[in-house]
Amino acid sequence: MAISRNEVEKVALLARLSLSPDELHAMTRQLGDILGYVDQLSQLDTEHVEPMAHALDVTNCFREDRAQPSLDRELALANAPRRDEECYLVPAVLGEL
Repeated sequence: MAISRNEVEKVALLARLSLSPDELHAMTRQLGDILGYVDQLSQLDTEHVEPMAHALDVTNCFREDRAQPSLDRELALANAPRRDEECYLVPAVLGEL
């Protein structure tokens, strides 16, 4: 499958890329090569190939999610530079309130 220079210019515009004429020429050739490889893959018979999300079996390596006591509030606020009785105090982002 071939790609035209105009199509590469359109993709570059959509990606907000400013390409020189030499870069446009190189990208047209490179994207054409990539699309050629994809075209080769589309010609393969995949009728009896099971769809998969990952090429390797992947297992979850995280620990079991179970409820447990959380950090004590006083301990969590102990090193806060500014705080009140319940939470951290931080400067207002949108100005003074």
